Amino acid sequence: MSTAIPNSRKRMTCRQRVNAALEGRDHDRVPRHESFWRDTLVRWRREGHLAGGLAEDQLPGDELAGDELRGAALELLQSDFAGLCWIWPRPFGGDVVLEEDAETRVVRDGHGKTVRLWKHRMGTPEHLGFGCTCRADWETTYKPLLLKAGVRLDVEDIVRRARQADERGQWTFLAGIEGFEATRALLGDEISLMAMCEDPDWLRDVADTVVDLSIQGYQRILDAGVRPDGLWTYGDMAYNHATMCSPAMYKELLWPGHKRLADFAHRNGMKFIFHTDGDVNGVLDLYLAAGFDCLQPLEAKANMDIRNLCPRYGDRLTFFGNIDVMVMAANDRERLEHEVRTKLAAGMATKRYIYHSDHSVPPGCDFATWKFVIELLDRYGWY
Repeated sequence: MSTAIPNSRKRMTCRQRVNAALEGRDHDRVPRHESFWRDTLVRWRREGHLAGGLAEDQLPGDELAGDELRGAALELLQSDFAGLCWIWPRPFGGDVVLEEDAETRVVRDGHGKTVRLWKHRMGTPEHLGFGCTCRADWETTYKPLLLKAGVRLDVEDIVRRARQADERGQWTFLAGIEGFEATRALLGDEISLMAMCEDPDWLRDVADTVVDLSIQGYQRILDAGVRPDGLWTYGDMAYNHATMCSPAMYKELLWPGHKRLADFAHRNGMKFIFHTDGDVNGVLDLYLAAGFDCLQPLEAKANMDIRNLCPRYGDRLTFFGNIDVMVMAANDRERLEHEVRTKLAAGMATKRYIYHSDHSVPPGCDFATWKFVIELLDRYGWY
């Protein structure tokens, strides 16, 4: 199948293309980016489809995919994006291994929680305990440690990455966490959700502290002369039926921090992308009021469907993702073509759509299926 670009189509740079999609202006093709489970990249490398090194912190016998494998997959996709950093303030340093066996290790991580992790494959960690269990823990230990640690950044490396991405014409972004995701990592879901009802001032203080530190980190990067195109903030605030709190509680406790991040981005000439899994249909109007430019990844399994959302919000909000990874993992080309074709059509009707899966490409997705996704983007993704 030929994917050659017709001569009549003027090719845009990545930066031009993404900015046009974020503003609803004419552009040449749907911008592209993707995330992968590490096990997916390892599988594809084992099968001889990708070349690249392993993670530097691997244990003997591990096969963990590093940046080279991810970069090789994104190069095949012709991704338009380049990330420059990842900011997540933590009170402690790296993981401390407490015990391990042949398959798992138990660690105290940088947030102070104890988790059991798989050694040779990815998977949801088993949460064994959280160190910050009450307001006193936060005020006497965790908050002082967070403020003392600040944000750990290799500014020279970020400057280098930005220079390389600028030479390629890619759309560059700073990435980091928002307050609710950080709060859940520090306190755990149960304590965080109870605190929202019983001690909202405590939860607000935790979230605001993280937002303050994150903005300080972003400012250090800007002060070094880096001029990113966007700020991409991560924070899962929903499950598969609704948000983890009511829209009213979100507006009172967490929305101000989200708006501060969006305002910071806009003051500094950046677009604002927000990542959350789950069903967030009930707070989309609040996202718009906070100034969100783009929502990602739009989890199909959680009642997010751009075929319904674009007619309602596509004139004001760019949608980024929504291609169901369960369809990818089924390796059924007929179903996959319908999934990609219909959602591209919905997004392209508003000129505000960017390709991405609705989470991360799973290990069950064959490499041939992944190549077929790219073929579909080449076939249906040109304006």
